[in-house]
Amino acid sequence: MRWPVLFCLLLPACGPFLPDEILPSGLTEAIFGGGEPQAEWESQPAEPPPGEPALALSLGDRRGVATLLQEEGERRLWRTPGGVAVATEGARVVATAGLRQVLAATRFDGTDLLARLPELGEGQWHATRVVDLMRSASDPTRMRFGVRLDCRLTIGPAPVEDTLLIIETCRGGATFTSRFWADARSYAVFRSEQWVGDDLPPLVVEVIAAPAPAEIIPLPR
Repeated sequence: MRWPVLFCLLLPACGPFLPDEILPSGLTEAIFGGGEPQAEWESQPAEPPPGEPALALSLGDRRGVATLLQEEGERRLWRTPGGVAVATEGARVVATAGLRQVLAATRFDGTDLLARLPELGEGQWHATRVVDLMRSASDPTRMRFGVRLDCRLTIGPAPVEDTLLIIETCRGGATFTSRFWADARSYAVFRSEQWVGDDLPPLVVEVIAAPAPAEIIPLPR
């Protein structure tokens, strides 16, 4: 699945070319300002307002708290006060901005297995996805498009009671292991350590406060 809007949202140069009905006026500037994305990590991340959806982000020894900027179903955009931005689809980080290397886009071959945890159950599963990576928004020689990842997802119980541990091992254009911890009853992922690019430590994502589930309005019989 391609994310054309979020791809451009995470590249400041794309902002002026998106119509207002797709990307609200000024949103790109509000996220990044002008020029290349430059993010700062907070020495002491502030707690989000009570009840506001938020993620705790860690990259090595750097910390930040990202609050929800935009939401469309399971697709969400989060940003820290210092300018680190992540786009998620469900529990998966599918794009980033403000890091020295940017995960610009993610395309799944079918449905992301993380979105199918309730039906998969314990075991091993295989999936493929393609990502685009960038070290600069303006230098094509520092971009890698169409990086294919062949991944094995292993789902099993974690040492902690009522918790599932999902281990994703990937080969191909990059070699890495990501980990996800989910509630064994609801299958909601509450912590993860995710690969977001070459030469970067895993991005640790912890849910401080989850967004409210989408309201389902029953149709009249």
